[in-house]
Amino acid sequence: MYSLTKDELQFLKKLTTPIKIQDYLDSIDFNYEKNGETCMSPRRVIKEGKAHCIEGALLAALALMVNGERPLLLNLKVRHDDYDHVVALYKCNGYWGAISKTAHSVLRFRDPVYKSVRELAMSYFHEYFLVSGGEKTMLGYSKPINLKRYGTSWITEEKDLWTIAEKIFDAPITKVIPKGNEKYIKPATELERKASDIKS
Repeated sequence: MYSLTKDELQFLKKLTTPIKIQDYLDSIDFNYEKNGETCMSPRRVIKEGKAHCIEGALLAALALMVNGERPLLLNLKVRHDDYDHVVALYKCNGYWGAISKTAHSVLRFRDPVYKSVRELAMSYFHEYFLVSGGEKTMLGYSKPINLKRYGTSWITEEKDLWTIAEKIFDAPITKVIPKGNEKYIKPATELERKASDIKS
């Protein structure tokens, strides 16, 4: 199935809920890319036991797909001086939630309590800021991106998945700050900045 080994498939089939998937992502190291930038496939994430946000989202999407759900990703687009964040989307009883890999105390897992993707995306707005000065950087969010459009080679590819990453990061976005309201966005306080800088 999807060119996965028997052991890989059995492992993924044990990740039967978003909480179990999140617990697995929380248990592995954050990929700080000490030897250069990467965009590892789920197979490489499992093998190496580490991931950054898009790598974790790809793994989470695969686990959802193996267990009968759609492999959906959401890109949170930010200013050029910050980094986009990618999460895997899931739905329970009609409500959206998100699975997230991050080394910080913010931008994390979301419970399935959001009526729309917009509601879920906006839950990240307040905590998406630069630690240095507190400026909020989130510009918008993509539509749900179904990984099935990219076939299945991304699941086990040994090379970095730069083509898929570029398509995800370049996906059209819905802007979140109403026109004219940019000047009313309050920077995060010093306390918020200190709290957000706690790393796992």
